Amino acid sequence: MAKTTKRGGGKSKGTTGTGSNAALRAVIDDLVTGNRILYDQDIVDSYGHISARDPRDPQRFLLSRARAPGLVTAGDIMLFGLDGEVIGGDERPVYSERFIHSEVYKARSDVNSVVHSHSPTVVPFTVTQVRLLPIRGAFLYPEVPVFDTRDVAGFTDLLISNPALGRAVAQKLGQNSVVLLRGHGDVVVGATVRMAVHRAIYTEANAKLLLQAKMLGGPIKYLAAEEAAIIEGNQSRPRPGHGSDRTWEMWAAEARARTGKAR
Repeated sequence: MAKTTKRGGGKSKGTTGTGSNAALRAVIDDLVTGNRILYDQDIVDSYGHISARDPRDPQRFLLSRARAPGLVTAGDIMLFGLDGEVIGGDERPVYSERFIHSEVYKARSDVNSVVHSHSPTVVPFTVTQVRLLPIRGAFLYPEVPVFDTRDVAGFTDLLISNPALGRAVAQKLGQNSVVLLRGHGDVVVGATVRMAVHRAIYTEANAKLLLQAKMLGGPIKYLAAEEAAIIEGNQSRPRPGHGSDRTWEMWAAEARARTGKAR
């Protein structure tokens, strides 16, 4: 069934105005669209979030105020520092797990976008001994580690709600593209918002395919490291009409049709 949401509006605090530029507007547009796409593709529901590094200052990042992803508009985007602090005196509610984003940006200069979701088919791989191995998701190489809050903080509510837990998640992620959070979900990173969204969706797709393959039984032929390298090389090259460019165009159109045009 198609999803419907109310349309929102308003001006962003601390991110637009006389100091804005084309690069910033483009990132905010992709960030809003990315939120809508992830909701429309059932990667997030009322929870989960996506951020982008500020193209003007790598020590800052952009993230929505605490709001359901399917409702996010440009006016919801806030500016944060790499300690997870709000920049510019914006007093709106913020996501408690913003430290996932801040600490990953601190640790990985190559990352410009971070997605955190409770991707439904991925979650079972966080609580079993079955590894999430690549069938289609070439970016799942070299590995998909699993982070467990118990290992660093004992019994908690599983939320990554302070800098120490965020640092531990970033450390477990290492140089990989995806890290699983035990009983919780995953964190997916990319060089751009579009890449992070593409990877988040295909992490879920890979989990579904792997689950189905396991049900069929027998040996599974996973992507070889060499095949994955070729695929990722193709994905990283700008190719209009191909790869993530094609999927973004389709997903964005579907999200606009089902959630309304974000203002």
